[in-house]
Amino acid sequence: MQKPYDYLIVGSGLMGATFAHLATKAGKRCLVVERRQHTGGNIHCEEVENIHVHQYGAHILHTSNREVWRFVNDIVECNRYTNSPVANYKGKLYNLPFNMNTFYQMWGVHTPAEAQKCLETQRAEALRQLNGREPQNLEEQALTLVGRDIYECLIKGYTEKQWGRPCTELPAFIIKRLPVRLVFDNNYFNDTYQGIPVGGYNRLTEGLLAGVEVRLGVDYLAHRAELDALADKVFYTGPIDAYFDYSLGHLAYRTVRFETEMLDIPNYQGNAVVNYTEREVPYTRIIEHKHFESFGAAVEANPKTVISREYSVEWTPGMEPYYPVNDEQNSQLLARYQAMAAEQKNVVFAGRLAEYRYYDMAPTIERAMQLWEKETRYN
Repeated sequence: MQKPYDYLIVGSGLMGATFAHLATKAGKRCLVVERRQHTGGNIHCEEVENIHVHQYGAHILHTSNREVWRFVNDIVECNRYTNSPVANYKGKLYNLPFNMNTFYQMWGVHTPAEAQKCLETQRAEALRQLNGREPQNLEEQALTLVGRDIYECLIKGYTEKQWGRPCTELPAFIIKRLPVRLVFDNNYFNDTYQGIPVGGYNRLTEGLLAGVEVRLGVDYLAHRAELDALADKVFYTGPIDAYFDYSLGHLAYRTVRFETEMLDIPNYQGNAVVNYTEREVPYTRIIEHKHFESFGAAVEANPKTVISREYSVEWTPGMEPYYPVNDEQNSQLLARYQAMAAEQKNVVFAGRLAEYRYYDMAPTIERAMQLWEKETRYN
């Protein structure tokens, strides 16, 4: 007897919504179930005073993949937003990523040659301290890449807040390389394309899920048997350890807590993203949401603004998982869960939680495209 759907898609975030869009366009019958009361997963926006607030943290689409850029812009046009974050260290502001503006602010240098000399001097000191051995932790790795001044002001405190432990206890591979640019360019990304959907990310989600049946407030894991019976195949984007009832234990994550407030001023910090890099400031950064979509005079045209302070905290069961902790212990546990997943012949495990891997937005779309192509190849 034919089942009502070809695919049951668990989760309406960018991974699930993109796969549902591709499958539906190809004539497949899809049902999307979503635990939350809204679609879009972590790219969901809430509209406050005509400002699209990134409810689960800032999301910026950037890519050099023309196919991905066209795919998104065929659904909703993206604006010209360029990510140029600023770092605040003890009240002094520095441009990011590390570039000539940063080096001028740090050392007063004016030319690339002067900046290079400062960097090489500090790197050489770090290498002398190592005395020929490889860096054993994040602090030692960072010092060999950018030297003491930048590390102490712009990396150490922020990273320790982000991961909840000293840099000397974090593995070196987390920052195998750091971007250093000897040009006056504050564009954080090197990608060809960059922007935010005009009208917010909800418009992208709505376009992806147009014509797709979606059921909100449905906990797949609580109703797995009856939901699995509806479709030939399951496309699962939830936590891989949750799928197996944590039978081998919990994978670890870092998560984020947000304090969001509306202010009766048109412009709070003059930039979408300001990182607070000293350890003593409890939050990692402040997002001012209107700057993702308002530019120039449009910023002042709205007399209100919305900001979010972000706090990085240790994840515990029941909290929203954000960033996988890819240390040796979790990697070994993941491998065991992946072996179990490989035995689920009619289930595709996809995305940040199901693959226990951090995906940015464009790679998420690319991954969904790859998985759909694989489905069409073997089915």
